[in-house]
Amino acid sequence: MNAQGTHTALHENIGSTVETETSMSNVFQLLAIGVISIVFATSSIASAQTYLSVDFPGATATTLSGGPNPEGTSVGTYTDTSGVTHGFVLTKKGIFTSLDVPGSTATTPNLIDPQGTIVGSYLDANNVSHGFILQRGNFTSVDFPGAAGTVLTAISPTGEMSGFTCVAASCVNGTFHSFVVSKNGGFTSFDPPGATSSNTAGVSPAGAVFGDYTDTSGVGHGFVLNHGAQPEEDERIAVRFFSLQQAVRMAVSGKIIDAKTIASLFWLEKKLTKIK
Repeated sequence: MNAQGTHTALHENIGSTVETETSMSNVFQLLAIGVISIVFATSSIASAQTYLSVDFPGATATTLSGGPNPEGTSVGTYTDTSGVTHGFVLTKKGIFTSLDVPGSTATTPNLIDPQGTIVGSYLDANNVSHGFILQRGNFTSVDFPGAAGTVLTAISPTGEMSGFTCVAASCVNGTFHSFVVSKNGGFTSFDPPGATSSNTAGVSPAGAVFGDYTDTSGVGHGFVLNHGAQPEEDERIAVRFFSLQQAVRMAVSGKIIDAKTIASLFWLEKKLTKIK
């Protein structure tokens, strides 16, 4: 190779080296920007997380149990200085309103739906638990036929309700059995296979009922009853039970697509994990 050829090859090699270094520099700059972006994104997410403590004025203990609904209204319970449990409604403006079923000794609202209907339970003067519905200012008691005690836990936007019955009239402890109430008022009791006790926690717009149960070995499990939306009077439905783990896998794989059902599954899984 002559001198001119050597000079040209050397020039090409230097140019290639410069281009390579420039490309690598650009890569490192992009990586740096990416890292900074991730840090900033993480910081933004962290700074966006805010916790608001909620306390009913003058109460010794406060619990939020349902909401907020699309109107920003939540429900919960508080304990007064005499140890009595009352319900309350909390608006998005931070206004509390005490809630007690007439004649009750304790009231526990469990959920408020998008229309503002509230469901829950209360104890009467004989320490018997009843479910209740508060709709447009009117209370309605709900009792599962023949049960010693009844609790309503949730209502879906379609009007289906979930709850459980109790062997002990007060429903404070003991054996429970799950049930759903159709929009037409029909009761259906159920327990997951192998359960000695079960109770529902909620029902999704798609008709998925979820909760927990205890098996014959005394071990607690979550469950999802995926029976679809409530049928009309002349329709029949097939009931299938899934363990919480199976239902979560179904949600991850895309077999369950209802957003609220998926959110409820992961919420229940997280809650039960904390208990364990």
